[in-house]
Amino acid sequence: MPLVRPVLPRPRGALAAAAGAALVAGLLVAPPALADGGDPELLGSASDLGVEVPTPDDVLDSTETAIPGRWLVEVSGSPTLKGGSSSANTAHQDEVRQRAEDAQISMSVEESFVSGWNGMSVEMKDADVAKLRDVAGVEAVYPVLEVRAPEPSDAAPQDVYGNAMTGVDQVQEVDGLTGEGVTVAVIDSGIDYNNPDLGGSGVDDQTADFPGERVVGGYDYVGDDYDSSAGDAPQPDAYPDDCGGHGTHVAGIIGADGEVTGVAPEADFLAYRIFGCDGTSSTDVILEAMEQAAADGADVVNMSLGASFVTWQDYPTAQLSDALTATGVTVVISAGNEGEAGTFSSGAPGVAADAITVASVDNTHRRSPYATAAGAERAYASAEGAPDAPTSGELALVSAGAPGTAAAQACDPAAVAPASGPGQALLVERGVCAFYDKAFAGQSAGYDAVILYNNSPGAVNPTVAGDPAITVPVVMIGQADGLALQDALAAGEVTWAWQEGATTVENATGGLVSTFSSYGLTAELALKPDIAAPGGSIWSTLPLEQGGHGSMSGTSMAAPHVAGAAALLLESDPTLDPQGVKTAMMNTADPLTWSLMPDQGYLEPVHRQGAGLLDMVEAVHTTTTVEEPSISLGEGEDGPRTVTVNVTNSSDQEKTYDVGIRHGIATGAPTYDPSFYVADGIAEPSASSVTVPAQGSSEVTVTLGEDFGVDGHIYGGWVTLTGADEDLVVPYAGLSGDYQALPVLDDQGMGLPVLGVSDGAGGVLLDPDGGHTYTMQNGDVPYLAYYFQYPVERLEVRAYWINGGGKAKLVNPSVGLIDAADHLGRSGEPEVFAWDGSYALKNQKSKTVKNRDYILQMRVLKPLGDPDDPDHWETYTSPRFTIDNPDPPKPGAR
Repeated sequence: MPLVRPVLPRPRGALAAAAGAALVAGLLVAPPALADGGDPELLGSASDLGVEVPTPDDVLDSTETAIPGRWLVEVSGSPTLKGGSSSANTAHQDEVRQRAEDAQISMSVEESFVSGWNGMSVEMKDADVAKLRDVAGVEAVYPVLEVRAPEPSDAAPQDVYGNAMTGVDQVQEVDGLTGEGVTVAVIDSGIDYNNPDLGGSGVDDQTADFPGERVVGGYDYVGDDYDSSAGDAPQPDAYPDDCGGHGTHVAGIIGADGEVTGVAPEADFLAYRIFGCDGTSSTDVILEAMEQAAADGADVVNMSLGASFVTWQDYPTAQLSDALTATGVTVVISAGNEGEAGTFSSGAPGVAADAITVASVDNTHRRSPYATAAGAERAYASAEGAPDAPTSGELALVSAGAPGTAAAQACDPAAVAPASGPGQALLVERGVCAFYDKAFAGQSAGYDAVILYNNSPGAVNPTVAGDPAITVPVVMIGQADGLALQDALAAGEVTWAWQEGATTVENATGGLVSTFSSYGLTAELALKPDIAAPGGSIWSTLPLEQGGHGSMSGTSMAAPHVAGAAALLLESDPTLDPQGVKTAMMNTADPLTWSLMPDQGYLEPVHRQGAGLLDMVEAVHTTTTVEEPSISLGEGEDGPRTVTVNVTNSSDQEKTYDVGIRHGIATGAPTYDPSFYVADGIAEPSASSVTVPAQGSSEVTVTLGEDFGVDGHIYGGWVTLTGADEDLVVPYAGLSGDYQALPVLDDQGMGLPVLGVSDGAGGVLLDPDGGHTYTMQNGDVPYLAYYFQYPVERLEVRAYWINGGGKAKLVNPSVGLIDAADHLGRSGEPEVFAWDGSYALKNQKSKTVKNRDYILQMRVLKPLGDPDDPDHWETYTSPRFTIDNPDPPKPGAR
């Protein structure tokens, strides 16, 4: 079932749901004329081009990802890292607590924050949140979000390739950079400091080796058994050891020194454990770790985590990220793993303006288990939910059908030819139906294994978990291998022979942005991510109990590559501040080929790769800086903008650069299945070249914009400076037309928004005609099911009761609303709002409605919209329904 984000009350802020082609070489020299470049040319949608776009179901799963009863309360006053007073902030928090008590709001303060963010994490009734927002001194109330530990895939390459892709190996060897003297904080699942690659003794004992030569400090905030989604209380101990594996893998990418060589093999680590062995963490715990990292003197903070779709930059973890950066800490964050969900899919804290947010690029090689067939090694990925593949034995391969046909996809079990006897494997093409359906069809037909092959380039890690369980091995091979086996079967018999060990193969998608890597923009239309780094198929350290080494894929693996690179830059030039580190990386990055059409010469959307692939040789050695690392144009309603680019030359030689423009692929609606366009927009530099004096600066103005005649295309590219010995880029992005003209409420093919009725098992059934009678007992309450295609500036919910004459009368007329929330993210999947019949009066007292007929109304203010402009609102009004509570409220309640 699709995941649904939390029911209201929703806080002010954002909510979340549950994170080879060769590189393009050369830069355009001559700038284009000031022109629109013609009408946008549609190249297809994501689903047209083979992306597995998530689709909704008929029943909505109401699993919450905001943790019930836990909230972050922002209080007036600047945090100390931004010039505020610790004592004043504490006093303001005490005043808010007292005012909440006076308003009969029962609130237990769990943690107070004063340095990077001024506020409190509290436990309180969710129904009291609306009242708390009206308490004097409260700036905003946000949910404590459940943050899932990223679930990287295991593709098992020997990674001597990631460092080579970015030139890290060259600056290590030629420049002698190792990260020595730089301290990197890892906020994650801990670090296995027993691993010799990370300075440990090799003895699996959490009480040994901490603090040690490499992991010099840190804290465990949660303990082994913590899982925020289960309501577990943290039970920390003295040792930030890692039993999950994610944090150790991240740390190894940053700075392992042993079997694995990380980016900065002599950097020191601080380990802040915010995940247990399994399950989720929470944003209040993450805030604690972030503040402690700054207090402990971290030079760089790596956060390979985030709350997807939380794209407003005011969420507390994003605010604190920027506060740390302002004090000299370089903050590096993964962009998120929601790429298949489309645009506006990144999240907090990665949307923070000053952080370095990192997209993932697939590694050039991968190491994989394999079989031999038709005279070649065939690397595969074992499907989750199926038995382990054997390491010996042979099977006769049978094709389900010719490539591209319905038979080849094996979605109809009745159409699958039964096995003629034991010892056969069925070859099946990816597409149309779920991997489980294909595996079950092959199993039901009597085959002893199912060999899936991809229908597009790239590695896939399939899941075939289901009921009934799959009992035969299921593996996935690449498209080229699958088609080769189809050709071989057309010519004769083919034997599939399982092998022991692994093989290293070239990755067909090496050097391209990973399928899972999330898209920007932020809700405010700021350009994110900032840069890209290897994150697909990375070999690194694991806890000793998990074998010591292994492979993972994710933007979680890309961020530590950049965190280690930041350590090298700080070693090379200790005078760099976080902005200097970010600018050096982005100025010198290399824009990447578009991953969905890698042979056509297009560039990946700028709002998915940022400046491009990290180039450490150039970042370390450049003597020219473009002060603006990126340009966010916002919406295009007011026409093109002229921006100034400041170029500084710190060398003793005058430098001349040709000024040009490169365009990336544009994306258009819908956000969840974006369409892709060649839409170059308007781009005119003021000059074709710029000369920058030695130890001096020069300016270039560039007019950027569009006149596509359509609202909602996200377009952009790179202003390029091409010199005799170095090439520099400044990425830019904007949204065409009028942001507020875009429809926010989307029906998802399900008729949303719509009333919903509990199915009695944790799901919500759609009830478009209304008329249901709700008992208000055991979850039988009115639901509104909806989907936000774009971020939302404000959500308001009103209820009306129906009098004897059939007229609608406003519930709660003194306030007008039964609930409201600001700054909500785009929906990842359909969501629900549940109303328990309560509302808060103007005097902050709570009331509950009587038994009678009602309707609900939802209004949404479009992102960056004007609340006084009726055209910037969208409204849904439900059909009539009945509340008949057998345990009704006391007399006097409306």
